[in-house]
Amino acid sequence: MSTSRRDSDPEEEDELLPLKFPGVPEPGPEVKAWKKAAVDLSGKIGALSFDRWFSKVSIERLDPAPVVLRVPNLMHQYWIEEHFMQQLSSSIAEVAGGHCEIEFMVVPETPVESRPQLREAARSMDRRREAPAVIEAGADEPLFRDEARFARSLSDAGLNHRFSFDSFVVGPNCSYSFAAARAVAEKPGKTYNPLFLHGSVGLGKTHLMQAIGQEILRNKPRKVVRYVTSEAFTNEYIEAVRLHKVNAFRQKYRKVDVLMIDDIQFFAGKGGTQEEVFHTFNDLFNSFKQIILTSDRAPSEIKNLEERLVSRFEWGMTTMIESPDVETRTAILRQKIRDWSVPVEDWVLTHLADNIRTNVRRLEGALMRVAGHLSLSSSPGDRSKPTETALTKETLNSLLADILEEPATGMITIDIIQKVVAEHYDIRLADMNSKRRPANIALPRQIAMYLARQLTKSPFKEIGDAFGGKDHGTIIHACKTITQRIAESEEFRQQVAAVTDLIRKAV
Repeated sequence: MSTSRRDSDPEEEDELLPLKFPGVPEPGPEVKAWKKAAVDLSGKIGALSFDRWFSKVSIERLDPAPVVLRVPNLMHQYWIEEHFMQQLSSSIAEVAGGHCEIEFMVVPETPVESRPQLREAARSMDRRREAPAVIEAGADEPLFRDEARFARSLSDAGLNHRFSFDSFVVGPNCSYSFAAARAVAEKPGKTYNPLFLHGSVGLGKTHLMQAIGQEILRNKPRKVVRYVTSEAFTNEYIEAVRLHKVNAFRQKYRKVDVLMIDDIQFFAGKGGTQEEVFHTFNDLFNSFKQIILTSDRAPSEIKNLEERLVSRFEWGMTTMIESPDVETRTAILRQKIRDWSVPVEDWVLTHLADNIRTNVRRLEGALMRVAGHLSLSSSPGDRSKPTETALTKETLNSLLADILEEPATGMITIDIIQKVVAEHYDIRLADMNSKRRPANIALPRQIAMYLARQLTKSPFKEIGDAFGGKDHGTIIHACKTITQRIAESEEFRQQVAAVTDLIRKAV
């Protein structure tokens, strides 16, 4: 005789109830939408690729836009963004009723050990749902308690959750910049205003800038933070002028507590945009609002940038992020494999750090490619274990042929130094040998003499001959002058370091 559900044991019935716990969404429109999108996506990318990269993905939020997807780790996010965004966007559009932006939320997997633990997790989640999203830590400093709402605030500010202080690896190349960024995050508008970060491409300027904004929003969620690239700022301004909405544009960028503009070197030569930046800067600075800027060079080295802007950009702290040394590059790679939860052998990290020297972004891209290769080569039953086909140096070099840098085979010569310095300071190469002494020529020439002595160890007479027959006293004077200025000015030291970096790249 069968027993109805009504007559079943209460404890047994409780075992059959659905449980709530972190990492698994409750059944609802999001789950149904993802199941529908998953079928479509699997057909586009293949069952194997879907199983590897999307079997542990779910929708955190479908409406309102942007759509937020949960992924188990950063490696999944990077790989999906790199290889499947077009197909994913198309499949999401089918269930969302049209194209919309997609964002990711990293939610690490938590092993489930027993049902009592699940019940306790469910109770904890229920208590958290009933608690306020923001808990007061002081009159002016409420702290976020709801991570989903914090993620939305980052999105509204234009920030990427990956760019935090915790994920930034600090080395000798950026310790000064990191300390300044931390100080700004703790007291925005009160120290180092504006903060100007500069350095070559792919060294972490954007990461550090966005980490400041993220830290400010974490501790002071009522602050209005806005990140924008110079290109986006310029395009918005042009569109505002076209549509006669300049006042709305100004309100957007002047009614903020923290304004971050990335790659301001692209403002060069754009008179109308520079005019708007000038007045926006003044308005925010006079209201004690924090301004953070980045560029690939120091303000004074940006051609076709108005002098009044250069002056204002140099009012606060100007600091340079240099290329990382091999130890720092290795530390960055170790941090990434921890974040991505992928096993990569030490010799692979050493090989990457030795052969990709000047660009952290390229370094991370190479590691992502290696991690993806290892994942695709792993055993279907246990993806943490590689197959018998081990990764060899030959395979690695073939896999990264377009990324690995050629080893430096040339030597630094006085000719190379003169050429790089002349190009950097926009003077004629002939001026290195001339007797002309205007300031815009004399200083670069002294820097070239100093670097010739530092980088080639050539005797003073040989350096003097290379500079048009200068006597050794002139070379000694130039070296002493530059040494003294480096000791007295951090900005000048960074300027010379940047030129040195360019010379090393040229050989």
